[in-house]
Amino acid sequence: MPIASEIHLARDGAEWAHQAATLLLTASETAIRSHGRCLLVLAGGSTPRALYTTLASLPWKERFDWSRIFFLFGDERCVPPDHPESNFGMARTVLFQPLGVQGDHIFRMKGEAPDPHVAAQDYEAVLRRLTNCTPPDLPRLDVILLGLGDDGHTASLFPGTAALGNTVSAVTVGHAPVGVRTRLTLTLGVLNQASVVLFLVTGAQKAPIVRTVLCPTNEADRTLPAALVAPERGRLMWMLDHSAASQLSAHGQAAQNPRL
Repeated sequence: MPIASEIHLARDGAEWAHQAATLLLTASETAIRSHGRCLLVLAGGSTPRALYTTLASLPWKERFDWSRIFFLFGDERCVPPDHPESNFGMARTVLFQPLGVQGDHIFRMKGEAPDPHVAAQDYEAVLRRLTNCTPPDLPRLDVILLGLGDDGHTASLFPGTAALGNTVSAVTVGHAPVGVRTRLTLTLGVLNQASVVLFLVTGAQKAPIVRTVLCPTNEADRTLPAALVAPERGRLMWMLDHSAASQLSAHGQAAQNPRL
């Protein structure tokens, strides 16, 4: 595990969501104090959804300065925004609408575009405009939320795919082995420029891959997409519940990190 990683542990359920919200609140406040706003990159999936539901409820909805938070996306399935598999659609339902987030604070990936490569280029242009970043530099975003797949993928960066090796673009086209195959995704280069990366992982079914990523035993483990996330100048945090972390102590992880 990279020395810079921070592992945070909470009991399953509400405690996990509240602790994740606390980490996000602190990170957003740091960004706002630094430069007046927070560029927050959302993740899709059931675990982030639990966090978003908490953020949109009392008392959390009143603790954030939503007027200074701008929402982006780490990946998107190539489907229309009203499709049940749309990451934007999920965020709109459980976060944006309950909070009354204004449209000019939301920057979505256009998964419904006829050509995903053009959509990727368009979203990269959005990121570069927001961060005043020109090539060959990559945009630096404030907070990026990530999930973790059973195969070690994160965002829509899947093992063995071309998207994982893209070191030039900020946004590219990803390909999933199942489900909606064609995706839009931030690249590893952008993830590793972030000020804060926060992995959100819950459930016993994720325990084996959490152990593999955080306690790699061979080169294949070390080259999984999630294992390659290592912000060059930022913080890498993992918010785990007890179930997801259940296989770490056997590998000495608890002794290495006092938060466990």
